[in-house]
Parts: sequence; C-alpha cells; structure tokens
Amino acid sequence: MAASGYTDLDRPPLSERALTRALVQPGALWSRIDVRTETGSTNADVGDAARSGVPEGLVIVAERQVSGRGRRDRQWHSPARAGLTLSVLLRPGAADPARDWAPTGPGSVSWLPLLAGVALAEAVTRVAGVEAALKWPNDLLVAERKCAGILAEMSGDAVVVGIGLNVSTRAEELPETTGVPATSLRLAGAESLDRDPLLRALLRGLERWYTGWRESGGDAEMCGLLGEYQRRCATIGRGVRVLLPGGGELIGEATTVDRDGRLVVRTGDDQEHRVSAGDVLHVR
Repeated sequence: MAASGYTDLDRPPLSERALTRALVQPGALWSRIDVRTETGSTNADVGDAARSGVPEGLVIVAERQVSGRGRRDRQWHSPARAGLTLSVLLRPGAADPARDWAPTGPGSVSWLPLLAGVALAEAVTRVAGVEAALKWPNDLLVAERKCAGILAEMSGDAVVVGIGLNVSTRAEELPETTGVPATSLRLAGAESLDRDPLLRALLRGLERWYTGWRESGGDAEMCGLLGEYQRRCATIGRGVRVLLPGGGELIGEATTVDRDGRLVVRTGDDQEHRVSAGDVLHVR
C-alpha cells in the first residue's frame, strides 16, 4: 500500500469536487468552491476577488491558513486540516434581478456576522452533536469556551465573511488566549469530526438564512433571524464588561440584541446603552 501524504489519518483533506457537486447548483447562492492547501488569509483572498469584480457566491476554504486573524488583528492559528477555515463573498448592496432581490440598506450589513453565527451554531449542533451558543458579536462558544470566530469585512461594495472553527484540534495545539479559553469539537466530545458534512451544513445554513434576509430587504426581525439569534445568544441576560473601540468601557447587564444587531446594556444607573462594536467579557 502506498504511503499516505497525510500523517493524521483522522484529518483527511476536503474534496473540492465533491463540495462543488453538492453545493454549486443552478439557482443556488454558491457559485464556486475553491479549496486551497495553504493560504495566508482566506479573507484577504476573497477581498482581492471582490475588488476584481468576482460576483457574489465565491467560497474559499483553506486547509491551512498561515496569516489568519480575527477582530482587532488577533491571530487565529490551526494545524493543517484540524478545522474549518473559510471566507465567503456576499454583495448585499447590489440588486439581484434573477432572484428579485433589492439592495439592502448599508446599516443592515452589521447583521451578516450574526447571521453567520446562527448558521454555524445550527451546523455544529446538528452535525457534531454539540450544544453551541453565540457570544456577541462574533464568537461561537461550546461549554463557555471559544470554538470558533467570525470576522466580517467590507471590500468595496462587497462583504467578506470569514469563519474559523476548531474541529479536531487537540489540547496541546490550541493557541493561548488572553480572553475566553479556546476549545475544539474534539475536546467537547463531538459525535462526529468529519469536516465535509459540517462544511456542507454550514454553507447550506448560510444560504438559507441569507436568502431569507435578502428577501425581507435586510430586515432581521421579519425573516426570523433576530429571534433565532436572541435564542442562541449566551450574552443576553449576563453581566458584561464591554471594551469600547474608542477606549472606555461599559459594565452592566446585557438585556437583549436589538433589530439593528446592537447589544443593549443596562448599566448600574439604569441607563440603556446600545453597542454596535466592542469586545465583550462575560462576568460571572
């Protein structure tokens, strides 16, 4: 028997051909699935494609990402084929006559990382058999530990949504963090670590939620996204400390996420603050 080029037998490569056959269909959102052995950053790659005029629906998946980053340029590391690292190209501000989609308003795009979080939580729960929750605005938690991060970036009139999920990462392979400790589906006792069905479920969920959101003109409440996000959000009802982008902080209780995707925090003086961006720390 010929020797395998993959030293980890529980980390087989993804098949671009099989994924394309399953997900790139007439009338579907996804127009191209590009699986790369290694790249610097899938968000950067999709951003380059967006600026060159590539239409909505491109998906770039990296088996190994060497310059991945999260919010505030934090690094995101994962061994080769130990997780799902991907970015998708969306153009919500452009009309799509074939689908009868009008452009969404610029303010509604803040919902896209939250939309991706809902689709990811659904996929992890259904395929891996692991209960997952969402930490506003961009983390997926399993047993109060960070299992995935989401980063949405504007690229001209396009939005690039990147997702990094730890799947078979072992304890000694997890990066050190200054915030929420990291984990993986393996460490959480997942029923399955097969990345192929996880990725298919994620992309199908993204397509379903994005389609409903576009059909409602970007109204998260009308399409059901607001209610589903609120149901899955572990930040709501918690004491929080919010580090604001301009310096400063808020300390209080996260009471809800509003229809614009903002976190509503009630501080000790009974004032409500609506936060559109910030680092959230759950206070026990």
